[in-house]
Formats: sequence, structure tokens, C-alpha cells
Amino acid sequence: MASSSVPAPGPPAGPATLAGLTLPGAPRPSELPSVHSALICVALPALVICADHGQLTGRGLEGVYLSGRRLLSRCVLRVAGREPIALQGRRAAADRAVFLGALRTSGDNGPDPGITVERSRGADGTERITLRSSVTRPLRLPVEIALGTDLADLGAVASGRPGPEIFPSVHGTGMRWTADDGRYAAVTAEPPPMDALAAAGLLRWEIELGPGATSTIELRVRADRAPRTAPLPAQGAARPGGAVLAEARAEGDDPRIAELLRTSVDDLRALLQRDAAHPADVHLAAGVPWRCGPATSEALWAARMALPLGTRLAATTLRTLARSQIGGTGPVAGRIPGPLRDAGPYLPPRCTGIEATLAFPAALAEARRWGLPEQDLEELLPAAERCLQWLRSAADRHGFVPDPGPSGPWRAETQAHAHRAALLGADLLDACGRPGGDAWREWASTLRGRFRAEFWLDDRSGGRPAAARAPGGGPWTQLGGWAAHLLDTGLLGGGRYGPGLLDRAETEQLARLLGTPALDSGWGLRSLGAKEPGHNPFGHRAGAVRVHETAVAVAGLAAAGYEREATSLLRGALDAAEAFGHRLPEMYAGDQRTAGAVPVPHPAACRPAAVAAAAGVHLLATLAGIRPDAPGRTVALHPVRSAPLGAVRLSGLRVAGEPFTVRVSRLGLGMVEEAADGLQLGG
Repeated sequence: MASSSVPAPGPPAGPATLAGLTLPGAPRPSELPSVHSALICVALPALVICADHGQLTGRGLEGVYLSGRRLLSRCVLRVAGREPIALQGRRAAADRAVFLGALRTSGDNGPDPGITVERSRGADGTERITLRSSVTRPLRLPVEIALGTDLADLGAVASGRPGPEIFPSVHGTGMRWTADDGRYAAVTAEPPPMDALAAAGLLRWEIELGPGATSTIELRVRADRAPRTAPLPAQGAARPGGAVLAEARAEGDDPRIAELLRTSVDDLRALLQRDAAHPADVHLAAGVPWRCGPATSEALWAARMALPLGTRLAATTLRTLARSQIGGTGPVAGRIPGPLRDAGPYLPPRCTGIEATLAFPAALAEARRWGLPEQDLEELLPAAERCLQWLRSAADRHGFVPDPGPSGPWRAETQAHAHRAALLGADLLDACGRPGGDAWREWASTLRGRFRAEFWLDDRSGGRPAAARAPGGGPWTQLGGWAAHLLDTGLLGGGRYGPGLLDRAETEQLARLLGTPALDSGWGLRSLGAKEPGHNPFGHRAGAVRVHETAVAVAGLAAAGYEREATSLLRGALDAAEAFGHRLPEMYAGDQRTAGAVPVPHPAACRPAAVAAAAGVHLLATLAGIRPDAPGRTVALHPVRSAPLGAVRLSGLRVAGEPFTVRVSRLGLGMVEEAADGLQLGG
């Protein structure tokens, strides 16, 4: 939503504000229910939240949702009057979970079950229930499914106030529920039930099973087609992800990389959602279940990290954000609006709109290097220029960019984003024949000098960067994962990275600090050092591991030549991914890793989350050190020379719009196996 001014700083946001969810009537916003023990199937705008036993009981957040409304809260299966014994529940894909149960028949001798029950449930609410008999005699089994819903919004469900169940009516081959506002949900069954009891919400069948035979019941959930509601995608039907994100594959000596990349791509596709007014444009939801709103800075960061999978996601995300850009003239013209977000215990909330505005020209410039089509570049360049114009007007007389308002503070992370926007923006302007490139390089050079003078704090241990400064006041000295952004310089032509905000000695000192146990938890980079006052392993800006910052640190350290520190963080993140079933939450506890321990998710973290899924792609691409220059028809390889995961092969990537395959040997040597015609290996 466009705004004419930067919101005034307010009190630090609680976890619910961090999650981007308004909880109507909730007594405390910190009472977000945990979803980390649940199985979540996603194919936005649809999702399913259920327990690993497979029954939808209506407890907590369980249910089938579409566009934030719960269509089905209860789906309890009974066979011969009993619920099957739950044996296994697992996620088979981002949009599908499968469950296995068993039960004994009345004539069975011994402990062996004679009937197995397999359930496959998709994010769209489609469920297939298959009964399989291993009994040597024919069986006649009564099967019943109890259904119910409250048609409540997700916010009301999360706050513990969903409202009463709605009385159903028998409709066609199933049940239908209608809310007071006229919207409805319905469940249809195939084969049609023999009996339907509206008063109890029951569908009943008599199933005949011969020896070794199977029988299947299929349920389908459908909803009203009110204007605000997007149609339910059919299970297995083509979704926008297939055209937007490449079918990348990883293989190598470490078998975990294959599963990490597969899950990351799968989750990114599941998180894609269309712009309602411009259905050709898709962007990533920040995360499920709490943050499925409009495009945000997280969507842009994720699209940037996912550039090895193609440039279309970056183009559509940039196009979506450009439509929200503030027009006209004045100090806020050119800024992309965004909400305030809690910045931890020491700093006031920051503006995500400022973050997105500074990321816009950098993401566009890098997308061009990966092969963004010329027509997309021409369309998006004016918006990038307006972002740079806002940057020039926002920088105060000291040359720093305050965030969120004119009164500051100056955040080190924001200056890093501004420096990268200026440097890559200059590269972009030159490439497109627009004036101003030299002026922006000069501005960036001036910012580097001022930053080192104002933000670098000398001490006996070699010094450290300040987290922020108050205009006319002192520094915030707490060191955390935010410092990784000082190493994120951005991709220029010929496979080069631009100069960083720090000089060589300061970069070396920062690399050493990022590799210490105070910041490297063993699972990734802490958002606040363990020795800093106020450290909290679960503090999302006060000690928790933020996957985005860890991936940025790994890439920045590797590019700067500090492979030991990069490798430690990379291995920690990969181990954490394995512990989370390769679906990383956006943040998890920054406790020091010990033998036998496993990482613990932050209770308010989304999972899947766009930045976490894209970070998996970014980490693996860093191993190969792919630095494309599609306009110059070259691609450079700078793999991690120590080959920390052994041999690695990445296939199905996209450079210059064509398939790209790269292999890194156990000796750390890179080789291109497949590339676009005419694309040369550069230095």
C-alpha cells in the first residue's frame, strides 16, 4: 500500500508483528501457536496443516485453508468403528503429505494387522484414502468419515477464537457449509457415500474387500468463488513454479546436497502467489502460515538468491514492487512502501520499505548479469532510477541513509544496502546508456570513506564495525549477523565483485570475528553475539540464527577468500537443514552446538519460508562460485577451493536463459559441462 511518508518509529514489535499476522482479539500477540511439529502442505493460496497421524481433528491450527480461510477443520476416518493405528506421517512433496495406518479385523489371530490404510492429502484439500486387505477371506467393512468446519480466518484460529462449527447440509455426494457472509465450503466424495448424516457431519460407506484387494475413496474440498478468493489449484496440476523456476538438481559426494536443493526448489514453487490485479506476475510469500501477504523485501531477497534458477521470478517480483512505488515529487518519491519490523532489543524498528528500495536496483543489475531479457530490463529500469533518486534525497548531509526516518539511526546494514545500490546502480546505468554512473561511483567511494571513519571501532583485539550510530550521538557496539551484509558487495561485469565498505585489513578482522564461537553457533550465524549483553538464543535479532544472514555470510566470506570461516558456517547450515528435514525455518535458536544436540526452531518462524528456501540455492551456488556476465557472453567460476563437501555437480541451472551445468571436483576445480551457445568461460 502506498504511503506518502516514512512511518514514525514505534515500540519494538512483538513476535506476532514479526510474523506479520494480526490476531483479532488476542490477549497477547506473543501467543502464536507453534507449527513446527505439524506437517504443512503448501500450494498457495491453498495450504493444509495437520498432525503426523493424518486425522484432522479441528484442534489448534489443523485444517485445509484457502486464502487464509479454513475450509475444513475436521476429517476423522473410522473403519469398522475404530480409528486406524497411526504408523507414519511424512511430507512427500511441498504440496502433499502421506500417512500410513493399520488395524486388525475382528477375526485376526495374533498381533498382525490385516488392513492397512494409506492416505494422501494435497494442499488443495484433495485426499485419497486407500484400504488394502492382507486377509485371506472376503471382508465387508463399514467406513465413516466425520467432517466439520468453522470457516474461520487463520488469524482467528491462531488466536484461539475460531468460532463454533457451522451446521452442514447434505449436498450432492457430500456436505456443504455456508457462513453468514454467504461464502461456503463443500466436500464431495467419490464413490458417492451410501449414507450421509448432516446432523453428525458423517459420510458412510460399506466397503467390500477380497483377499489382497484395495478400495479407494477420494474427497475433494471446494470453496466459493468470491472475487477475493483465487481458485483452488488441482492436485498435480501445472502451477506457475514450473515456468518461473528451473528444475535444478544437485549431486555429489555429500548426498545431503541433492535433498537440500530439491526441497528448496519445491518449497519456493509452493510459496509462489499471483498478483490478483496482474495474474501474469508472481512473487514469493515471505512464509507459511503467517506471512502470505503482498510482496515484501523478503520476497526480493529470495528472488535475488534464486537467480541461478532463472531470472523470471526476479523480474515479476520487481515488477510487482515497482507498482507500489511512491510517485510524484518530494522526499519520499521513489521509495517502495513497507511496514516497520522489530530490529531487536537495542535499535528501534526498521523500515522494510527502505530495505526493498535499496535492494531494487541491485537485484535488477544482478538479474541482468544472469540473463534478464532486454524487454524486462527496459520496463524496470525507470523504477530502479527512481529508487536511486530516492536514495540521493534520503542521504543526509553526512552522506548516510537514516532508517526509518530523518532522525535516524544510521544502521550499518542500511549503509551496506545503500552502497551496493549505488555501485550496482552505476553499473546498470552505464550498461543501459543512461547518465549518472560516474556520479554514483563517486558517491559510493565517499560513503566508503565516511563509513570507515564513523563506523569502524578500534580496540585492542583489532576492532569491529558498529551496528549503528545515532546522528550526533554515539555508536551501538553490539556485533551480530547483520555484519554479514558488509561483505555482500554485488556482482559486476566480467565476474567481478564491487569494492566493499571495509578495507582489506578491516575485512580480514570481520571475517575472523564471524568465525569465532561467539557468532558461529555451529548451526549458522547468530544474529547477536553470544557474549553481547542481552543475548537470547531465541531472539530473532538478539541471538537466533537467521538463515538469510548465514547464506550471505558464506557467500561474502568465500568471495573474499576466507574459506575456513565460510566452510564452518556452510557445514553448520547444512547440518541444520538435515535436522529440519531440509525444510529450514527462517530462524532457529542460536544455542551453541554440542554433541548429540539438534537445532530448535524459533516458535514464531515461518516454515517453509522464502528466504530460507532460497538460501539453500544460494549456499550450493556459492560452492561452485558461478559469476555470470550474460550481456558479455561470459561466465566465470570461482569455486570454494577447499571443496568442503567433496565433488559437487549442479545441473538444470539457468544462465543467459539456457540450461547451465557445472561440476566442482574434489580438488576444488570447476568445469562447465553445459551452457548456452556462445557463452565463454571467463577469468
